[in-house]
Amino acid sequence: MKVKNTPGDVKDPALAEQGERRIEWAAREMNVLKLIRERFSRERPLKGVRISGCLHITTETANLALALKDGGATVALCASNPLSTQDDVAAALVAIHGIPTYAIKGEDNETYYRHIHQALEHRPQVTLDDGADLVTTLHTQRHELMDGVIGGTEETTTGVIRLHALAKEGKLRYPIVAVNEADTKHLFDNRYGTGQSTLDGITRATNILWAGRKVVVAGYGWCGRGVAMRARGMGSHVIVTEIDPIRALEAVMDGYEVMPMAQAATVGQVFVTTTGGLGAVDEAHLNVMKDGAILANSGHFNVEINIPALEAMAVSHRTMREFVEEYALKDGRRLYLLGEGRLINLAAAEGHPSSVMDMSFADQALSAEYLVKQGKKLKPEVYPVPRDIDREVGRLKLISMGVQIDTLTPEQQRYLSTWESGT
Repeated sequence: MKVKNTPGDVKDPALAEQGERRIEWAAREMNVLKLIRERFSRERPLKGVRISGCLHITTETANLALALKDGGATVALCASNPLSTQDDVAAALVAIHGIPTYAIKGEDNETYYRHIHQALEHRPQVTLDDGADLVTTLHTQRHELMDGVIGGTEETTTGVIRLHALAKEGKLRYPIVAVNEADTKHLFDNRYGTGQSTLDGITRATNILWAGRKVVVAGYGWCGRGVAMRARGMGSHVIVTEIDPIRALEAVMDGYEVMPMAQAATVGQVFVTTTGGLGAVDEAHLNVMKDGAILANSGHFNVEINIPALEAMAVSHRTMREFVEEYALKDGRRLYLLGEGRLINLAAAEGHPSSVMDMSFADQALSAEYLVKQGKKLKPEVYPVPRDIDREVGRLKLISMGVQIDTLTPEQQRYLSTWESGT
């Protein structure tokens, strides 16, 4: 049944039925969120709470929004990246579920920020963010809405970095839970989700063979670990670049070749950035890359590859395939940029598999519930996901997978809680 008169801005409302089928398909793999949704439906812990989310508008996000709605919240959504929206899902959220959604794949920068402002017109009490653009807009342009905000959550590494900077300057106005820091998020979503979906996006865009190819992974955080692991699993020769000596040492001991990007740029065939920072692939690196090198980004913003430098270096460029731009340089070399330098796993593919997003969005749902209960007592700082929430999500995931684990006996618990037992 379609819901009439729900505000929103989507590409084509006629796509709603298709989007609904895909939302249902994703739900099959999201059993932890299903359990939370069932409890939320009974208890209604979010009754009357207004939530605005700036997230990737995907089938998995739709299931999160439906869980929050079943918990009693009124939800409005906008996209957290111009290329990550699944247009049929956005249509289903508006037309079938009555959730105001402002998201169109390929929207320009002006539309992107207009959509953020439209989601903020919901006057949120809780914000859900992925990259901190919603929070930043709220703090810089929509001060009149601040007093009503109880708290927020942040999904990704880049957003957490921005929020810590905001808090360090003493300008963060309300408490935010860094969902990205939960073990059930970064150990699984960042590693297994990003690893698989990044290679999926690059493969869909290019149809390259990974076996035997030299792949340079910039950054060896959890996302970089996942990309490196999956590329090696496909038969690639993987090179890692890093600025952190501990992570670089870990990459060496994991069996990867580690070198500076200036050196890797001369030998790599595929470059994947996962740093969350600026200019991981810069002009100096572009100048020495081999003819035919492929450039892809799996960090949140399109700043990890110096695209303005690439455009300035090129004598011409053309679209070779969807999401593949060829830049011809003066010396005859050709470099290929994928997905406009945006998250390739969402630009050219469908993002993380639903089963791994199940945990991340379970963290989101339970953190929203926690903030409704505790937000007014918290100082305006960035907080980790409470450990009991993290462990509960892990416990529920194991149950959904049919996996059982051991529990400590009373004697074992006593042993671990005393200092007196020794040799």
